Amino acid sequence: MSTKSPYRSFSALFLTTLLMLVAQGSLSTYLGLSLAQQNVDSIWIGALMSCYYLGLVLGSKLGHKVIAQVGHIRAFVASAAIVSACAMTHVLTNQLEIWLLMRIIVGMGMMCQYMVLESWLNEQTESSQRGTVFAFYMITSYLGMIGGQLMLSQFPELGISPLLIISMCYSLCIVPIALTKRIHPAPLQPAPLKILAFWRQVPQSLTAVTVAGMMAGSFYGLAPAYAASKGMETEQVTLFMSMTILAGLLAQWPMGKISDRIPRSRILRFNAAALTILTLLIALLPLTGIALLLATFCYGILAFTLYPIASAFANQNVEQNDRVALSATILLTFGLGACFGPLLASTLMQFIGPAMLYAFISCCAFTLFLRLLRVNYTQKQVKRMLDQQQNAQFKMGSGDLVSSPLAAALDPRVDEDTVMTQMHDEDFIAARRQVPAGYDEDIEQEVADDSFDTLVISESESANQSNN
Repeated sequence: MSTKSPYRSFSALFLTTLLMLVAQGSLSTYLGLSLAQQNVDSIWIGALMSCYYLGLVLGSKLGHKVIAQVGHIRAFVASAAIVSACAMTHVLTNQLEIWLLMRIIVGMGMMCQYMVLESWLNEQTESSQRGTVFAFYMITSYLGMIGGQLMLSQFPELGISPLLIISMCYSLCIVPIALTKRIHPAPLQPAPLKILAFWRQVPQSLTAVTVAGMMAGSFYGLAPAYAASKGMETEQVTLFMSMTILAGLLAQWPMGKISDRIPRSRILRFNAAALTILTLLIALLPLTGIALLLATFCYGILAFTLYPIASAFANQNVEQNDRVALSATILLTFGLGACFGPLLASTLMQFIGPAMLYAFISCCAFTLFLRLLRVNYTQKQVKRMLDQQQNAQFKMGSGDLVSSPLAAALDPRVDEDTVMTQMHDEDFIAARRQVPAGYDEDIEQEVADDSFDTLVISESESANQSNN
């Protein structure tokens, strides 16, 4: 790696990723358009996407076992062959129940393929090149999805030709990874799940990941049907999807740079507020043509950056040895959100109308915004009480007493009514007990850093120095 460009070193894996995502990106849009042309209920379209993400969730456990038993390359080859066969099954039958089963199997196979690629890149990439390699991996993924939309635009009547090409791409993605000369990576080790612990430690991040999953699942599964309901032809639908995905691709790098300079919790609140307004306007206004393309481009910028920002925000608030478990929890949380989102959105679309897709997304974004505001308010209350403790003329003790509002009662300068109110406020007590355990909210401070742990440690050190 040190003497060779990372792009050339992992060229086989990148080419495999490109072919795999061309197939996956076009298959989801194809199924949505095909069912929309047949006037199938929106609930079925949403169920297809939910089953795919359910397969991803189930595949996260199965994939570890398969890769551990037979190795990365064999696991990838077997998964790709199964996914290719499932894609061709749509040619043989129109039975929707069978299609649902195929989507679950495709999701499980795709998760195994993702795990092979990402664990391979993780293990054999040098630390000095890790950011470059994974940035190129994400770019390749987005380009593959856009390529899948462009391929589908060449078949306005749909038919079986796109499915044949999709199956070919799934099959051909085996070739580069099977012929690679790179060293075979070590088997995966299952990552423990600590869902409840992480929900207490990084509630904002996991809430944003859940909402991002609901939005992504709903959009990929139901946006083709929404666009078709507005009278768009197949070429226009694929352009609509491509513009949204392209926006997500272009926004990754600048939004990442911005999140390194501005507290990520504030960016999440801004994205949630902007998405609430934007999607509500799309749902209410009769947008068409350029106006609709511009609106969906802005949607892609805001919606497709929620997940990476929330993931980075969560990782900055946990210890290094907890990050593997956190990654597994984030993937599971995203998958569960993507399972339920399409089902709820498709039900609303079925009974009210296609515009309810964006009304549902607007409700999700607004709920996220309210949740973030609530956590922000609670965090500021906690900081105010910490300030009162740190301003005391004596050195505070340690132990359980410090984690309770009762500690403030020992300070005669604190208002007694305020102390009693806080002692009976269950939400406040629960929040206080998490300090300084990494509660993920930015605090107004002189240093532009949204890590609450850093703030508490620095305040404690300054207090100790003054007492000494």
